[in-house]
Amino acid sequence: MKIGDLVKLIPMTRRGPQRVGVILELVEKKCWRTDVFGNRIDWEKIDPETHAVILINGDQRTIPITDLVTVNDKE
Repeated sequence: MKIGDLVKLIPMTRRGPQRVGVILELVEKKCWRTDVFGNRIDWEKIDPETHAVILINGDQRTIPITDLVTVNDKE
């Protein structure tokens, strides 16, 4: 993924809304995933991962790139 790509947010549920946006910036941030690491947060245990700052419906959101899919022009 790169700046300017059109991306789709992977919905959390099967019936979740399809949200599409454009990547404005790529940043490195830490993201604590409670489903993997549990509820007790220890920032020393994890490394930063790539996040995309995306524009969706006029709002900027910072989303891990693992939760995004590039929209293919052929779809």
